[in-house]
Amino acid sequence: MAFDFATPVERRHPVGGGASQWPSQKWHRYGDEVLPLWVADMDFVSPPAVLEALHARVGHGVFGYGLVPDSLRETLCAWSERHYGWTIEPGWQLWLPGVVPALHLASLALTEPGDGVLTVTPIYPPFLRVAERTGRTPQQAALGEPAAPGEPWRLDLEALEAAITPRTRLLLWCHPHNPTGRVWDPQELAGLAELVTRHDLVVVSDELHCDLLLDEGARHLPLAAAFPELAARTLTLWAPSKTFNLAGLTTACAVISDAALRRRFAAGAKGLTPDGNVLGLVAAEAAYAAGDPWRQALLAVLRGHRQALGERVARWPGVIMSPLESTYLAWLDLRRAPALAGEASPRQALLARAGVALSDGADFGTPGFARLNFGTTATQLEAALARLDGVLGG
Repeated sequence: MAFDFATPVERRHPVGGGASQWPSQKWHRYGDEVLPLWVADMDFVSPPAVLEALHARVGHGVFGYGLVPDSLRETLCAWSERHYGWTIEPGWQLWLPGVVPALHLASLALTEPGDGVLTVTPIYPPFLRVAERTGRTPQQAALGEPAAPGEPWRLDLEALEAAITPRTRLLLWCHPHNPTGRVWDPQELAGLAELVTRHDLVVVSDELHCDLLLDEGARHLPLAAAFPELAARTLTLWAPSKTFNLAGLTTACAVISDAALRRRFAAGAKGLTPDGNVLGLVAAEAAYAAGDPWRQALLAVLRGHRQALGERVARWPGVIMSPLESTYLAWLDLRRAPALAGEASPRQALLARAGVALSDGADFGTPGFARLNFGTTATQLEAALARLDGVLGG
């Protein structure tokens, strides 16, 4: 079945003019002169199976408080078995209004005020605010930067261990990694598992981008599946939001195999989240049940965009792109770009001089970098890259 990833979808202006019927953070944060390649929101229409399921649900016309259907739980179990080789059970699933709320709920439910909440930088910005927002102590360790251009970021276990204190209770982990695009290798994960066990930490493993591994034949292995000894101390977070472009439907799932840990999390979250989004639950089930052909087609498009972007970056003096193993998010090191010398904020300079909005590396804990979202049509990507050529092309 053919899917259309080439036709741009108008997201900024409605047909005929007037106010937008579909306000978008991505497209309405900046003016018409700016091309947005920042927030992790693709410009592709979601899978046909999802749209059909949503149309049918809307046709019912009643949107009262819903329940998580058994069919959704079974569908996620089947997806996990088929794509990750991990046998999970329906009762392990706690459906939630998003991964970011889940990070905060885990801190509230599984730690005490003043306890340490640890993460590594660079990292998706909400990770860096969880501890402060929940009255805990923020703790950070830096990833190891690439030893040379073209090499990946690496997990620095020594730095991670040095950041741990007797009050550290929770590790917020990202697997695959946002923003560097790393797919952690088994040796790195084995070292992490040993450290987590030895220090008696609970791990929240954000695996939001796990269905977007870009290399042919690559297969995601959930942290809790790879290391059974971590099962009693790991919350795995999944969602259809990035894979199937459903972020606005605010639906995610915490998979927690250990009954005691699951009860602690559920009790701590009680009253802090709304009931399930009835449309989000419908969309999630349709995506996991029938969306894989669309996902496979998407991956082919993203691989092509990755290649085109890499060829372009290679012509920008001083700009280094981290090896892209997953996601539709490229991590750019702009610190040595002659065109941006003396600029306090490379990202702000590119916004002003090229009219292209990227995500600021400073928000991820690493100034001098920027994250570029290439989850858009080839036409829109080329237009933005042409603008960046004018500033970075030397």
